[in-house]
Amino acid sequence: MSDVKTVLLFATTTGYQIRSFGEAAERLGIRLVFASDRCDQLDDPWWDRAIPVRFHEEALSADAVMAGLGGTRPAGILAVGDRPTVLAALVAERLGLPGNPPSAAAASRNKLESRRAFKRAGLPVPDFRHAPVSVNAATIAAALTYPAVVKPLALSGSRGVVRVNDAGELTAACARVRRLLQASDVQLERDAAHDELIIESFIPGREYAVEGVLTAGTLRVLAMFDKPDPLDGPFFEETIYVTPSREPATVQAAIADAVARGCEALGLRHGPVHAECRVNENGVYMLEVAARPIGGLCSRALRFEAGSAGLASHAIHSLEELLLRHAVGEDVSGFVREARASAVMMIPIPRLGVYKGVEGVEEAGLVRGIDEIRITAKLDTVVLPLPEGRSYLGFIFGHAAVPAEAEGAVRAAHAHLHFEIGRELTVVRET
Repeated sequence: MSDVKTVLLFATTTGYQIRSFGEAAERLGIRLVFASDRCDQLDDPWWDRAIPVRFHEEALSADAVMAGLGGTRPAGILAVGDRPTVLAALVAERLGLPGNPPSAAAASRNKLESRRAFKRAGLPVPDFRHAPVSVNAATIAAALTYPAVVKPLALSGSRGVVRVNDAGELTAACARVRRLLQASDVQLERDAAHDELIIESFIPGREYAVEGVLTAGTLRVLAMFDKPDPLDGPFFEETIYVTPSREPATVQAAIADAVARGCEALGLRHGPVHAECRVNENGVYMLEVAARPIGGLCSRALRFEAGSAGLASHAIHSLEELLLRHAVGEDVSGFVREARASAVMMIPIPRLGVYKGVEGVEEAGLVRGIDEIRITAKLDTVVLPLPEGRSYLGFIFGHAAVPAEAEGAVRAAHAHLHFEIGRELTVVRET
């Protein structure tokens, strides 16, 4: 690129992807300006000149970003994670940059508003109702059809999502999700959506994820992932993503069409999209259409080749590089996912405890097809499984000629890993 362009990146301080975007920006010669939810009383604690914002104070934070830009206008805007999407949309609107309407971004991160939008658009949706988090489950138990699923409105990564098969399980699940939503890390978000639950009928079927990018309202699918492990509950911890999908072309076309209709239903117009859906004999059920890229380190499973003029066809590009190019207005229609299959395993946390270490990483790395094993859990910290937890022990990445081999590689590597998780100590105070 001949001119240095600036991209304003909205992200939480805990996001895995900030470094990946930084590396991609350096390769492209793009300058990143961060807007992040960090303390505004400290003098640049991360040495990155980020603009401090508070995602629960959207209008005030938009003012802070405009002031922090000092009259300069970035070439584009991106948001990483669900919470930053609304603020990013507000600032894009103020600056007159391509983006999503703030109302669409807000609806995309609220499960109740998404369900309502999908239903209005004629997309298949489960029966659903909402209730205050303080609901007495006994008062609604008789009106439900089981199995059902209890969900917080605005947590991601299947956090707090619980399947229930009868009235007793409903009561227990509502109490469990209520405790989660009262946890300090959730309360710190100061999101009114955490005051409600959605309870919907369970959707049987196979689950998929779609990564795409919107340009002026037109969706381009970048990758479609199979989720080969059944996600039938009682919790819904995702483990393996494999691409390309092994489904017939007709099924893939139906999924892509449903995602495009879901984007339109929510009013999303421009930028990255990550969608989740279930497919059964009744059609494609959209679970979510998020106005942001795939989370965690999973984007490392995606590599792209570019055959457009001026781009070497043999070069490999990351998802972050593609999205930064798109944000500054480049045509990314020439980018296609590499020919080889890829898989990523999000290493699940088997039980509550203190992470003490892992054995077998070297052996796992020698499995044919394995590219990288990244352990992200920190030593001597408490690890918490779903539905309360929000992280993984790490990630395993693999490539192969066909999807089945890529999937087999990450499963074989995982079998070599042996994690030590000690018991969490309980402090008893004398009275």
